[in-house]
Amino acid sequence: MIINAENLILGRMSAFIAKKALMGEEVRIVNCKNAVIVGKKEVILKKYKQMAERRTHIKGPFIPKTTDRFVKRTIRGMLPRKRTRGRDALKQIMCYKEIPEALRNEKIETLDKFNIVKLGHINFIKVADICKYLGGK
Repeated sequence: MIINAENLILGRMSAFIAKKALMGEEVRIVNCKNAVIVGKKEVILKKYKQMAERRTHIKGPFIPKTTDRFVKRTIRGMLPRKRTRGRDALKQIMCYKEIPEALRNEKIETLDKFNIVKLGHINFIKVADICKYLGGK
C-alpha cells in the first residue's frame, strides 16, 4: 500500500497506518513533507521547541529534523514497539520526503477522510515547516 501524505492530518494518518502495519501489511508513505498538524502555528512550534530544549546531549527524547523521520517517529509512537509484533510492524513502514523514482509508476492512494481541505480546518502547519524551525534542512 502506497499512501500520499499531502494535506493529510498527521495523527489520524499515523493511527491508520499503524493499524495496517500491525495487520502485516507493507506501507509506503510519500510526500511526508506536506503532511499537516492541526492547531495554531505558534502553539505547535512552541511545543516542539520545548521538547527539543528539554533533552540533554546524552539522553533523549531526540526529535528528528527531517520530514520522513519525523513522520515515522509519530507512527512509532502508535505502535507497541517494545514487543515483537510492534518492532516487526515498524519494519513494514517506509517514509519518503517526495515520490521516489521506483514508486512513480505504482498506484498511490489518497486518504480523503483525513484530508485537511475536505475537513475544512483553517489553522494548521506543515511538517516541513516544523522541521525547518527545529533546524532541519
